[in-house]
Amino acid sequence: MLRKVDKHSGIPAYIQIGNMIKAEIILGNLPQGAQLPPVRDLQYIFDVNINTVLKALDKLKNEGFIEAEQGVGYFVKKDISVDDEIIKTIKDCIQKIKVLGIDFYTTMLIFEEVWKNESSPDA
Repeated sequence: MLRKVDKHSGIPAYIQIGNMIKAEIILGNLPQGAQLPPVRDLQYIFDVNINTVLKALDKLKNEGFIEAEQGVGYFVKKDISVDDEIIKTIKDCIQKIKVLGIDFYTTMLIFEEVWKNESSPDA
């Protein structure tokens, strides 16, 4: 879901914007070939300067997530949507974590440590 950036988070606005758009792509809400809203609309949605939106889009373009068509707009380039079963598994896990009263930042630390210590299935 695209929403206003959190100007007090300490995370640069263009990074937040890029992460929100990436999340929409990963969740399949913006499939490959989908056109992003016009830059002026994104400026309004995120409540930032237009240069901040352009910086975020440029970063996404450099990372290969989107591509620009001159005079037309920005389009999703990669199809990296995650399988619905994985999203369901993550949602179930998050619900259990919330029931236990573990906060977001602690959860992220746990995920990071587990991620680092788990070997890849290809290894």
